[in-house]
Amino acid sequence: MKTLIKNGLIIPMTGKDDIAAADLAIEDGKISEIKESIEGRFDRIIDASGCFVLPSFVNAHTHLAMELMRNFKDDKENLQDWLSEIWPIEAKLNDKDIYWASKLGCAELIRTGCTTFADMYYHAWETAKACRESGMRGILGIAIVGDGNAARRSFETDAVRTEEAAEGYGNIRIDAAPHAIYTCSSDTYVIAAEWALENNALLNTHLSETQKEVDDCLRETGKRPVMYLDSLGIFDKAKTYLAHGVFFSDEELEILKDKDVSIVHNPSSNAKLASGIAPVAEYKKKELNIALGTDGASSNNNLNMLNEIRLASMLSSVSTRKPSALSCYDVIKMATIDGAKALGLDSRIGTLEKGKEADLIIMNMNNVNTCPVNDPYSAIVFSSDSRNIEYVFSSGRMLLEKGSLTTLDEEEIMRNVSLQWNDILKR
Repeated sequence: MKTLIKNGLIIPMTGKDDIAAADLAIEDGKISEIKESIEGRFDRIIDASGCFVLPSFVNAHTHLAMELMRNFKDDKENLQDWLSEIWPIEAKLNDKDIYWASKLGCAELIRTGCTTFADMYYHAWETAKACRESGMRGILGIAIVGDGNAARRSFETDAVRTEEAAEGYGNIRIDAAPHAIYTCSSDTYVIAAEWALENNALLNTHLSETQKEVDDCLRETGKRPVMYLDSLGIFDKAKTYLAHGVFFSDEELEILKDKDVSIVHNPSSNAKLASGIAPVAEYKKKELNIALGTDGASSNNNLNMLNEIRLASMLSSVSTRKPSALSCYDVIKMATIDGAKALGLDSRIGTLEKGKEADLIIMNMNNVNTCPVNDPYSAIVFSSDSRNIEYVFSSGRMLLEKGSLTTLDEEEIMRNVSLQWNDILKR
């Protein structure tokens, strides 16, 4: 299938000033050409007049199947109180629950311009099935809670089942995902990092999400969270990306920079659970790689990366009292190429360049909410929403066409998710 996208404003995210009116060609799942005018025979031609063409978004931290618990227990005082309500529900979940909830998550992500997600959740083999049926790119973390024995069991059983479910589908990778330092032992982290190293995988964990987590770590280990994991050799064993990172000290940031560890900013979840505002402008000044994530829909309550882009910008402005501390280009970069870097995918996706995989979106800016455009980056960050997203491609495969999903049946998914949730409440 050869596709030509004509007359679009190409926003390649290779540099702030690299915007140009041009055509873009897709062949065999990759970008084959970008130039002012492309001629030739194509199976499909899309007129992108009045549209932005840019890399699709990378959601670098989520719990996809927590779609089930959207708008549930929203009045808890903090993360710990909220988890005490969520964990008993999670203990009841089965394969069917995860499968349908994961498909719902995929549908929501596609509709909001995201084609790559990094997940951390249970029954990951069911999320693998949903991911491949959707045509998305999934980085599936084998979620671990407990000691070293629990970690070994997870890799011997859950990882194997997930590998089997993903077999033959090149857009799934399996990562090690110990949940957090307050739910996992030190040997769990060591085993997870060693497994990641042996399996060409990355390590994904929550870290420094709340002040309580930091205080508890100091009391129990005598070290701040980054120093604690570094003392275990985690960052030397496995390339790591950390979710949240709200409370890092300057010394911790130096370690993260030295060890090439990425931080995944989750502004909506951090704000909703009153965890705090991560000082990402400061992190960027220190040249750390910052990605964006939605977290799960139970603590957000959606998986809309455009919402995260907007909120990340606004929280940076209000917390620094300096709107220029984090530019619109910087925030979009976090949601595209910097997210790809965090997941070790930047050679494949994250920018629009010849030879890269065709993960991209077409945003129609001829809408009441984005007229007049004036500044393209500002229009994306502050004015656009999902109604602007008309086409979504993943590895050259069209997942959204003129606002309609092409790989998933939304009505069927929502019907089954509702049935599963009603059943869960009766268990």
